Amino acid sequence: MFGYVNIYEPELKVRDFRKYKSYYCGLCHTLKERYGFLGQMTLTYDMTFAVVLLTSLYEAETEHITCPCKVHPVKKQDMLVNEYTAYAADMNMVLAYFHMKDDWVDEKKISGFAGTYALHRKVKKIIKKYPRQSRVICRSLKELAACEREGVTDIDIPAGCFGRLMSELFVYRKDHWEERLRTLGFFLGKFIYIMDAYEDLEKDVKEGCYNPLKETADRPDHEDRCRQILQMMIAECCAGFEQLPCLLDVDILRNILYDGVWNRYKKVQQQKKEAKE
Repeated sequence: MFGYVNIYEPELKVRDFRKYKSYYCGLCHTLKERYGFLGQMTLTYDMTFAVVLLTSLYEAETEHITCPCKVHPVKKQDMLVNEYTAYAADMNMVLAYFHMKDDWVDEKKISGFAGTYALHRKVKKIIKKYPRQSRVICRSLKELAACEREGVTDIDIPAGCFGRLMSELFVYRKDHWEERLRTLGFFLGKFIYIMDAYEDLEKDVKEGCYNPLKETADRPDHEDRCRQILQMMIAECCAGFEQLPCLLDVDILRNILYDGVWNRYKKVQQQKKEAKE
């Protein structure tokens, strides 16, 4: 369900692209340092956005380092790391842990059991450090699983579960910016969930998997309805963002929120166009 909150590279200046890549590589490096290869496997663009946003909002002191990378072995990679990189890495692991735990409990997936067992000790320390976020992540994922079991057709309900999860992740600390960060995170989370359901709809229909958009898939206004809902969600998200005093890397953040989040939607539209032709 992650991977939608990315940059739109054609509209991003070269220096901003390089800086964004340094944030991304910094998060990857931190995951490896703290949690090994399994940690790196949880890397997402979405949490990279959280790093850039929180760094900009709180004007954090950021360290520039260069480290070797197996993906790019020829040259050492530029990386930017700070306290929010570490926070995002921890949240990545908590998300991965509870997701794998649900896979084991609900579907008895061996991969879920193995992942839960491998991460248990490390995630236990994160939960103790961030009890508020951990409780909401656990509760929201359980609510999502319940929606799936019950076949809930009102997409606003499961999307709201994921929205609450994301809103909690963006609140690093309870302060003056808490309410606005929650607004941004809530509507961004709903956008991500709805976009994921929209992208997977055809596959889910064929495979008989849960998707709350199935009920309206045959309606003539289905495409327009989905687009309007997505636009409303990201508009509310952007309104929350614009109320934050972000100056550092604001061009990167706006590129993501106004253009990058639509990358996958445009891809789906192109695929549908090619299928018709």
